[in-house]
Amino acid sequence: MDPIILFFLLGLIAGLLRADLRLPGSIYEFVSMLLLISIGLKGGVELASQPFLNLLPDMLAVVLMGIALPLVAFPVLLKLGGFRRADAASIAAHYGSVSVGTFAVGVAWMVTRDIFYESHLPLLLVMLEIPAILVGIILARGMSKGTAWGDVSREILLGKSIVLLVGGLLIGWLADPAGMASIEPFFFDLFKGILAVFLLEMGLIAAVQVGALRKYGLFLVAFGILMPLFSALIGAGLGWLLDFSVGGTALLATLAASASYIAVPAAMRISVPEANPTLSLTASLGITFPFNVLIGIPLYYELAQRMPIAGP
Repeated sequence: MDPIILFFLLGLIAGLLRADLRLPGSIYEFVSMLLLISIGLKGGVELASQPFLNLLPDMLAVVLMGIALPLVAFPVLLKLGGFRRADAASIAAHYGSVSVGTFAVGVAWMVTRDIFYESHLPLLLVMLEIPAILVGIILARGMSKGTAWGDVSREILLGKSIVLLVGGLLIGWLADPAGMASIEPFFFDLFKGILAVFLLEMGLIAAVQVGALRKYGLFLVAFGILMPLFSALIGAGLGWLLDFSVGGTALLATLAASASYIAVPAAMRISVPEANPTLSLTASLGITFPFNVLIGIPLYYELAQRMPIAGP
């Protein structure tokens, strides 16, 4: 088993056993920032080698996927789950957006196995952060004049994850290759070590969210597993339509299957304060994140291998 997965399991087991193993908040923030910048830099370096206009069809396609997924999840949560409208919209937005941590694990999984994937996937990660948030707000409130769209836009576009990812992309894209070589040992060579520490903390956090299942029942468990599987099929199908490689299709399926636990909670706190954040985080972080990290990513790669893909 990959060492980074074992770090996650260590955190998860330690959390369930209530061991005294929490990272200081400042360390967790530092590791999160390094992870986001490293992903952005990797994508930016690769983006510099290809025309930007060629990427527009892929960007538009993933935006449409980011709009469609919460529209599918919302009626399921509202009608079958029996959630209040605000809660159903909030959870749906989490599942239409993406998890940077899940994507990072997927990248590390591909790199460890020397599997090729399209270099602009970090750009698609950024594109998928935003549409589901806007759809979630509209599902919860409609096009209400009372919605503080200025505050919401600021929270989305100037939130930590977007700023660091986009900033890293731009730096990697614009920087001189010789200059980038001087920082590669810190941001690139240490990537898996940074990810391992991040996953240790994520395991601890996930253990806390798992405890909430005793209150909210089996529906969230079923939704937190079945919705990612459905979304992965959509992502893999989109990868096939865009003529992605096997690795790229698997990572796009991983992006589709992931659920946000950083950008969306912050935006929902501002725009839909009546939604219960515990429900969303229990599903996305307590169920879907562990499922994707432990089972989902290899499963999505197997799915991609079985599709008629011409690329490597």
